[in-house]
Amino acid sequence: MLAVAVEEARMGLAEGGIPIGAALFDGDGRLLGRGHNRRVQDGDASMHAETSAFRNAGRQRSYRGTTMVTTLSPCWYCSGLVRQFGISHVLIGEATTFVGGHDWLAEHGVGITVVEDPELISLMTDFIAERPELWYEDIGQD
Repeated sequence: MLAVAVEEARMGLAEGGIPIGAALFDGDGRLLGRGHNRRVQDGDASMHAETSAFRNAGRQRSYRGTTMVTTLSPCWYCSGLVRQFGISHVLIGEATTFVGGHDWLAEHGVGITVVEDPELISLMTDFIAERPELWYEDIGQD
């Protein structure tokens, strides 16, 4: 499942955006939607990777039993989306370069798995070094 999110992150980077990807899967492991951070490409501050995957999944009757897979620890905005809609589990590729709200999600009953994938840590470390202004804009820091 993480491979889908990694592919999305690489697409975002190739488009000149921020290399964060996500995918939403149902309880049987079926892909519901996938996406990547498109803040730069769309000029839309709300288009984070998890938001993109969620939108691309379309309307679901319930999100119980679903898993949001993301290459990076979800920010507070995306953590709120997970909690609001009752997504059951979040699989995180890495939380070394950024720690969002995944501990808060765990405190509220969401299953959390953090992989700490070296490839993803390197991808984000390199991106942050090359485009610090874009990175800090994305996480809401000046």
